[in-house]
Amino acid sequence: MIELKDLSFSYNEDLEALKNISLTIYQGEAVALIGPNGSGKSTLLKLINGLIFAQEGRYLYKNTEITQSFLQKPSNSKKFHKSIGFVFQNSETQLFCTTVYDEIAFGPRQMDMTEDKVHERVTDILKLMQIEHLAHRVPYHLSGGEKKKVAIASVLVLNPEVIVFDEPMNGLDPKTKRFLRELMTTLNNSGKTIICSTHDFDYVQGIFKRAIVFSKDHSIIRDGSYEEILKDEEFLRENNII
Repeated sequence: MIELKDLSFSYNEDLEALKNISLTIYQGEAVALIGPNGSGKSTLLKLINGLIFAQEGRYLYKNTEITQSFLQKPSNSKKFHKSIGFVFQNSETQLFCTTVYDEIAFGPRQMDMTEDKVHERVTDILKLMQIEHLAHRVPYHLSGGEKKKVAIASVLVLNPEVIVFDEPMNGLDPKTKRFLRELMTTLNNSGKTIICSTHDFDYVQGIFKRAIVFSKDHSIIRDGSYEEILKDEEFLRENNII
C-alpha cells in the first residue's frame, strides 16, 4: 500500500531529518514509529500525508508515485487526502471553524457532498467519538482531550483507508488515552491501516503488531515485532528511547 524507497529529506543544508528511508506498509497493518525526539518520525508522517516532499527517493501509494506535481492537480489531491487522514500532534493546528459541527463538516463539504450527506456523516462521527454534546461549541474553548476528539473526528468523517497519528496521547488524561486506545484498536480491526508515532508505550499496549525504530541519525535501525522490540530494554536504552 505504502512504499518508501531510499527517501531522504532535509529542512535545509544543515538540518537533515530523514536519511535513506526504505519501508513498505501493508493494507490493514497497525504500525508504531518509535525513536528519540528529533529522529525524523514526524517528518516521515508529513511525507506520507503529502504535506512535504523528499529531495531524494520515491514515495508510492497504491503503486502511484506521490509528488508535488501530482498533488497539484485538484482531482488527485482530493482523492489522495480523502484516502489518508492525518491527526496532528497539536490538535489546535487542525481547528479553525467557529463550531465543532462545522469543523467536522469542513472536509466532507470540500469533497462536494450534499448537505444531507454531510449531516449524516457528522452525526455518525459525533456519536462514535462521544462528543454529540459539543456539536455547537466553539473548538477553541474545549479542553485538550475534547480538542483531540474533534481533530480525530474531522479526519474520520471522510472514512480514510489510512489514519496517521502523530504522538496522539500527548497531554491527554488517562480516561481519554484509554478511549483513544480502544478507538485505534477498533479502527484497525475494521480494516483501517494505522500508522502512529508514539512515546506513550503503556497506553498503546495491544494496538500494534509492528514497530519501526528510528535512530538519532534519522535512519531506520530496526523493523519488527512491536512486543519483541519493547521487551528489548537494553536496545531501547542504548538508543535513548526509554
